[in-house]
Amino acid sequence: MNTNIFIKAIHIISKDNRIHPSHISLYFTLLSLWHENKLQNPINISRKEILANSKIKSNATYHKCIKELNDFGYIKYDPSYNPFNGSLITILKFNEIQEENNTITKKEILIRISIEV
Repeated sequence: MNTNIFIKAIHIISKDNRIHPSHISLYFTLLSLWHENKLQNPINISRKEILANSKIKSNATYHKCIKELNDFGYIKYDPSYNPFNGSLITILKFNEIQEENNTITKKEILIRISIEV
């Protein structure tokens, strides 16, 4: 198993204050499936399988975390509303995640400028 992707993920996630234990569990479960898929995107997932492997017990927590991982730019989530087809997940490249997490918003720049003046 190539542990580099997990080490990089830990490094990136540890700097993101929006990420909580449920996000980490879900994200590492998705990374494991992506690794099993030879790092090919997208991966087809089953909510039942993800819940079991990530040790998340609540459907609400699963949906909240997967939506937030999508919103935070860690994954691209393409839900399937058909119970016979799994949803598609694209694991975004780590350099893209890091760039997004390091992006400073215009508001932050204005606040920094006003503090320095």
